[in-house]
Amino acid sequence: MKFDLDQEQRDFAASIDAALGAADVPGAMRAWSTGDTAAGKRVWNQLSELGVTALTVPEEFDGIGAHLVDLVLAMEALGRWCVPGPVVESIAVAPVLLAGAPDAAERLAPLAAGELIATVALPPHTPRAVDAEAADLVLLAEDGKVNQAQAGTRHASVDPSRGVFDVTATGESWDADTARAYEVGALATAAQLIGAGQAMLNTAVDYAKQRTQFGRVIGGYQAIKHKLADVHIAIELARPLVYGAALSLADDSPDAVRDVSAAKVAASDAALLAAHSALQTHGAIGFTSECDLSLWLLRVQALRPAWGDATAHRRRVLEAI
Repeated sequence: MKFDLDQEQRDFAASIDAALGAADVPGAMRAWSTGDTAAGKRVWNQLSELGVTALTVPEEFDGIGAHLVDLVLAMEALGRWCVPGPVVESIAVAPVLLAGAPDAAERLAPLAAGELIATVALPPHTPRAVDAEAADLVLLAEDGKVNQAQAGTRHASVDPSRGVFDVTATGESWDADTARAYEVGALATAAQLIGAGQAMLNTAVDYAKQRTQFGRVIGGYQAIKHKLADVHIAIELARPLVYGAALSLADDSPDAVRDVSAAKVAASDAALLAAHSALQTHGAIGFTSECDLSLWLLRVQALRPAWGDATAHRRRVLEAI
């Protein structure tokens, strides 16, 4: 089987890149870390105008009802630009959980329009909700049931732009496919990791072409070339697994759980290698708060355990085979 994106999908990805490239996303990230979400929400408004927030909302609720491949495409772009906020939870997971809610139409339509940002806790692998203080809707899902929830204690994250919160259920629950919501969350997180890894590779390559040491650009040294080539290979091997998992999950394949976990593990490993290599290429300056690379370094460390860490997903692959 040969898989490739069609021109419409490529144009969609290019439109996201163009919009986010024109926005000051690093500035929005830094402001979000201090509790100022205004700039970040303007970025979200741009995403809603492109239809990103409506991707997985069913058409009967004013959404697009897009294929999971389109979701992966968007999430990869959002990871590449390090967009702040509960991206996976609001765009990918919440529509799955809200589909069976008694007031689904009242919640899904504004979610699709970008007027509402949601976040989700789904124990045991996602016991806390990301950015609950900035979200308009907090959900707690477990064992086929979903409750609206309220945020409690805030816990620090390795990524200062991603506060995580204890949540407490409020009101009556409704039935939802929480198992599928978890798979979609893990898939979307894997796509974000691929995007972040690609961004760090691009940044490291650009830096290696400019930085001079001992009278020559450091990109001319084989040690640097080989290091960055290894990152390129890791990302290019992980990316097809993520898109393959999207196809598998969309088709309700019996191997979907295995495929999603394999994709999450490969994407996590590739992004970690990209982070290490980009930091080594930049040197200590890469980890300073003034350097944009630091934003991706911290985001990757936060996303790797999100929606199931590598140990949990490797265990699921082992059980499947």
